[in-house]
Amino acid sequence: MTPEDYVQQKAATSGSSFYYAFLFLPKPRRAAITAFYAYCREVDDVVDEVSDPGVAHTKLAWWHSEVSKAFAGQPSHPALQALMPHCPLYGIGQHHLQAVIDGCRMDLEQTRYLDYPALQRYCQLVAGVVGEVSALIFGQTQSATTAYAHKLGLAFQLTNIIRDVGEDALRGRIYLPISELQQYDVKAHEILKRTYSDRFSALMKFQCRRAQGLYDEALALLPAADRRSQKPGLMMASIYRTLLREIERDHYQVLHQRIALTPLRKLWLAWKVQALGML
Repeated sequence: MTPEDYVQQKAATSGSSFYYAFLFLPKPRRAAITAFYAYCREVDDVVDEVSDPGVAHTKLAWWHSEVSKAFAGQPSHPALQALMPHCPLYGIGQHHLQAVIDGCRMDLEQTRYLDYPALQRYCQLVAGVVGEVSALIFGQTQSATTAYAHKLGLAFQLTNIIRDVGEDALRGRIYLPISELQQYDVKAHEILKRTYSDRFSALMKFQCRRAQGLYDEALALLPAADRRSQKPGLMMASIYRTLLREIERDHYQVLHQRIALTPLRKLWLAWKVQALGML
């Protein structure tokens, strides 16, 4: 299996909404974003799939070293072997890839966030940088597009947090800020025990409204000159906003299940943005 085959398989089997947006890219850009996405998945899987924190730290340290070696011309992992040829073409730096590792390391060291600004700092590492690199690969021409990409990455990450409240609780993690739990009088043990209440629904309604507002803010930041090149991000925004509406329609029942869209619906939403420009 070639490195290119490896990253393609990694992306295709993930079931991620991102994959559907990649399908509409020209082949060179599709190859680059697929390799970058596979790298992000590899690093993220260390946190999600390794139960021993010590082992996970060791694996992340290996990835940190592997990235350094890759930028020195010696990548050994197929994800980086596939990604490295694209880095100089799209301005992807070592600091971008290391930031992804730093964000995942935070997951090993921190399971609660005191307030929204603290959560934003985490999201910047695990999602804002990913948005920045993605915008570069998609064909960014305006410097202002970076601010759009960071804001959109934050919106995506908050959507993931809302969707995964129950799954994260099983791992002992609660990303919803402590100050907001207190504001809505929702106890951490209620989330860990998957206990629904009107208070929890009010908290989640607030989370969804904030995420929807971030999508609006991101779209307002996107320069008109880059709107065409950034269509893949707009496709993902359409898919994620639809997911948020599904969560709202299901009355925030996210503690015992993972609400998701079907692959066909994701493809349809992506196609509407590509063909009709409809979000």
